[in-house]
Amino acid sequence: MRVAVLGGKLQGVEAAYLARKAGWHVVLVDKNPAAPAVGLCDEFYRFDLMEKDKLLELFGKVDFVVSALEKKDVLDTIYECACAASVKVVYDPQAYLLSSSKLESDKLFAELEVPAPKPWPLCGFPVTVKPSGASGSENVCQVGSQRELDTLMAQLADKDNWVIQELLTGPSYSLEVAGCSGDYRTFQVTELAMDEEYDCKRVLAPSLLPEDKMKQFAECALTIARKLDLNGIMDVEVILHDDKLKVLEIDARLPSQTLTAVYKSTGVNVLGVLWSGFDRENEQTYFTAAPARGVIYEHIKVGGGRIKVCGEHIMGNVGPLHLFKDFFGADEAISNYSENNTEWVATLIITGENRREAWQRREKVIRAIMDHCGIQEYRDMTPPLLPESQAF
Repeated sequence: MRVAVLGGKLQGVEAAYLARKAGWHVVLVDKNPAAPAVGLCDEFYRFDLMEKDKLLELFGKVDFVVSALEKKDVLDTIYECACAASVKVVYDPQAYLLSSSKLESDKLFAELEVPAPKPWPLCGFPVTVKPSGASGSENVCQVGSQRELDTLMAQLADKDNWVIQELLTGPSYSLEVAGCSGDYRTFQVTELAMDEEYDCKRVLAPSLLPEDKMKQFAECALTIARKLDLNGIMDVEVILHDDKLKVLEIDARLPSQTLTAVYKSTGVNVLGVLWSGFDRENEQTYFTAAPARGVIYEHIKVGGGRIKVCGEHIMGNVGPLHLFKDFFGADEAISNYSENNTEWVATLIITGENRREAWQRREKVIRAIMDHCGIQEYRDMTPPLLPESQAF
């Protein structure tokens, strides 16, 4: 089984990791020879993904294509070539077009009466201001007054393409839904923890959501998937505010971070499911509340006498990453670590029988790294007004 992972950044890291766990041969394509996923593939090809002749040649040699990037013109080119080559591809052009616009997504939530943050000016301060077309936490800011909002808006270009909505506080959760033609499944709910810049620094599994809330979350994700007539995979992120789930955003693409946590917690490889389809004899495997092990999946930056838990962005520009087993006591790590590096980053993957045990193991891993590297300072920051996630 040969899979082409197109894009070597953080989505590519996720895709390559899961493909390797599935036992597949990973062929990576990126124009950057130092992309993070280069250290996780079996073969690497360096070329621009807009070169159709090279894509078509490659697609004649693989069984499955995974798009692992977010540029729509590139995604559409990949999709066109995959269709021409009759090779299966993970990408839904229509669903992605809508989900990549926060403004259009918010319209969909309103149409479906999906609970979501109130838009400005139907809410009070503080508010969140974010670009409609950006991914995740990119350029998100918090505004506490009308004067601050006026000042910010005066500085922004293309003001009509920014989303302004009430700032909600509470724990954040993620859920993947996959399928096609009305036949969908939801997977495990994971909990997200953010750094001070609203970038996801840690994924915890299983979530601590009560069962009734998980069912609500799953039904909400299924409602959106059916409306979009989704063909592939979609990630849904919510926040629990005043004991009510509110949908923050959707992304109809292969996500990073959460799928590895789901795999380590439940044993379900969602990338494998996207290739093979649903296992009708083991339908319960895909229940949102499937039996699960505890998982802590987090990003750390080491250097300057300090270890800091940071958002995923720290993993994107450090060169090729490699998979390490039994990394200072962690089950696995994806890292650029070497004994000669005084500064390095790592994604730690730590499991236990439950979240409490996983967190206890995680504390030992952090201490082992600090002792080995002679580190005295530890930092783990949270955004203003947002609570830290409960470990267990």
